[in-house]
Amino acid sequence: MFTPWAAFFSPEGQRLLQKSIDLALEEDGPEMTALGLFAPESSMNAVIRAKEDTLVVGLPVIGAVFKSLGAPFTWRALVREATSVPSMTEVAHITAPATAMLKAERVILNFITHLSGIANLTARYVRELEGTGVRLLDTRKTTPGLRWVEKYAVQAGGGHNHRKNLTEMLMLKDNHIDAAGSITAAVAKLRAHYAPCPPIEVECRTLDHVREAVAAKADRIMMDNMDGQRLSEALALVPRSIETEVSGGVRLDTIRALALTEPRRPDFISVGRLTHSAVSADFSMTLLAV
Repeated sequence: MFTPWAAFFSPEGQRLLQKSIDLALEEDGPEMTALGLFAPESSMNAVIRAKEDTLVVGLPVIGAVFKSLGAPFTWRALVREATSVPSMTEVAHITAPATAMLKAERVILNFITHLSGIANLTARYVRELEGTGVRLLDTRKTTPGLRWVEKYAVQAGGGHNHRKNLTEMLMLKDNHIDAAGSITAAVAKLRAHYAPCPPIEVECRTLDHVREAVAAKADRIMMDNMDGQRLSEALALVPRSIETEVSGGVRLDTIRALALTEPRRPDFISVGRLTHSAVSADFSMTLLAV
């Protein structure tokens, strides 16, 4: 279920979003061209249009960018957030000082095109999973500084979020397990250290690892880079009381077959491509009057 922008961002998420916006504006520096052309009091209207059929995601960033600039502005959405529109649809109208508008333009478009692209790709993966009962997860393979907004875009496209940070679930990967000595030892140490202990997920690459994670009563077991018969055997080892996740190199043309694994289907499939390989959608900002 889609969580709207204001409800999605925790105080920590809001703080990180603000930092990413401020950094994007800082990277550009002063808009010397606009400052040389327009008086500070000059006002400008603009419209943002989709230039392809696309989901529209990230419109609330418009207000956040202008607030960072400290400029007077008004804006209104012309479509609902996270809805699909045809090419050339006007999605937002903005009024602001000319100098602020032209400084904000590229930052706003960078966010909206990027987030809409992630949502579009996520929606394609979600369609492949229709009727399977398997839920699509993102990963932490996100752009540095943009994790919260990228994960917002995933759920806007119909996916689900895995971990936003390292506190939401304890995840034992091969390096953790090697350092602790074994899956059994690692799970026991974590449960002794934390009271109450957050859910523990164990990444498994072999059937023996799966058996050990089951015996240790992990909360979720990830089958990493398994497919075909080996995946089927691994999933069959896990009781229904333990969640299962398939991950590693999942593509659009393979995800449905993975989801339909028998005799037990996975509960989740996680896909790094949602955030690290999505192609930006095409939007433009057109100035209407000065």
